Amino acid sequence: MTSQTLDIHAHIIETDTLAELQRAVPDCGLELHTTDGEYGTLVISGAPYHNFPRGGWDVTRRLADIDKAGFARQLLAVVPQTVLYDKPAQAALTAARIQNAGIARRVRAMPDRFMGLATVPMQAPDLAAAELRRAMTEEGLVGAMIGSHVEGKNLDDPTLDPFWAEAEARGAFLLLHPVKIAGMDRQKSFYLNNFVGNPLDTTIAAACLVFGGVLERFPGLKIVLSHGGGFTPYQAARWVHGWAERAEAKVRLKGEPGPSIDRLLFDTILHGPHQLQFLVDWAGADRVMLGSDYPFDMGQYDAVEVIDSLRLTAAQREGVLHAFADARMPKA
Repeated sequence: MTSQTLDIHAHIIETDTLAELQRAVPDCGLELHTTDGEYGTLVISGAPYHNFPRGGWDVTRRLADIDKAGFARQLLAVVPQTVLYDKPAQAALTAARIQNAGIARRVRAMPDRFMGLATVPMQAPDLAAAELRRAMTEEGLVGAMIGSHVEGKNLDDPTLDPFWAEAEARGAFLLLHPVKIAGMDRQKSFYLNNFVGNPLDTTIAAACLVFGGVLERFPGLKIVLSHGGGFTPYQAARWVHGWAERAEAKVRLKGEPGPSIDRLLFDTILHGPHQLQFLVDWAGADRVMLGSDYPFDMGQYDAVEVIDSLRLTAAQREGVLHAFADARMPKA
């Protein structure tokens, strides 16, 4: 294990946090049904997520798993099902504060193993900005995990600007994660909702950040796209070509899209060395950071081994394993 290896994409919901959520926001229908086995069932608003791995709530199991994977540290975020953008703003804020406090407790208890990201009520951008500020200044969290849209509102919506302004001012580390994916009506078979839907929704979000001018207006934003950026790296040249050809692409984006695309960051979750090598070659190693998506079954737990198989200098290897992420964490 590299002593500082950092997994920047991991999820958690501990049982004490869940109990607080159940008391404070009972209408959200949060439940975790566990046994002595390897999996539980996580229920949000009546929708069950079966085979939720024990490491999602059991920190002893988590530590054993990440040690085996060669991760020295993890950047903890909530599970995507609990961002609660579909709930009333005050209920979502209450849930966010409870979850943020829970992650902060874990970080304070094990600062050598964990760092933390907040969740914020993006359906109320002013509240989201305030909660990001509070979570970073009072709880010691380093940024936030945000969804790929806000109940169908794309991330370039001008009403979200107060959040982007706060995130830029704070130097927040933002992990963009797919939620409630587009095109679900055609992805009900074969687990396509995850295989295709998750990277698709990340790609839509990335395109909106670029063509909506968000990264142009807020160039200091540090946004990491989950799952290797979805389809963004493979289609970025198409975006550049399209901006030059189509008036629609210039409505919000004043300059050509290349500089905005170049501000996007990526985790390593591509499940193969050839795909990850392409990402590194295209984006540059300094924009790529180790992620696992722990504890989910679509996570990648051989990330260190795959990174070690790439054509990287020693400095690039250390960067992808931890240094590029560490350098982007907000300064105290």
